[in-house]
Amino acid sequence: MQFLVLAHDGTDAEAPARRQRVRPQHLEGIRPLAEGETLILGGALLDEEGGMIGSAMLFEAEDEEAVRALIEGDIYFREGVWQNFQILPFKRAV
Repeated sequence: MQFLVLAHDGTDAEAPARRQRVRPQHLEGIRPLAEGETLILGGALLDEEGGMIGSAMLFEAEDEEAVRALIEGDIYFREGVWQNFQILPFKRAV
């Protein structure tokens, strides 16, 4: 089953620095999911000026709990970059 995740960064003044500080570890940690069949796509949500304010990801997983475990295990979540997230069942049409 597929799940769309929308993860939103904090809006405090330190939020961009938190993201940049752990971004290399985030990308390294998520690489195996992207190389396998778990992470179908992922990328940054941007504000009007092009600054990163969150993430959008599409996962293939057994259930929502599996996706939640992946998100909560990510360094962006553990280090407070992502302040909240939504997991939505997703059905690809095209």
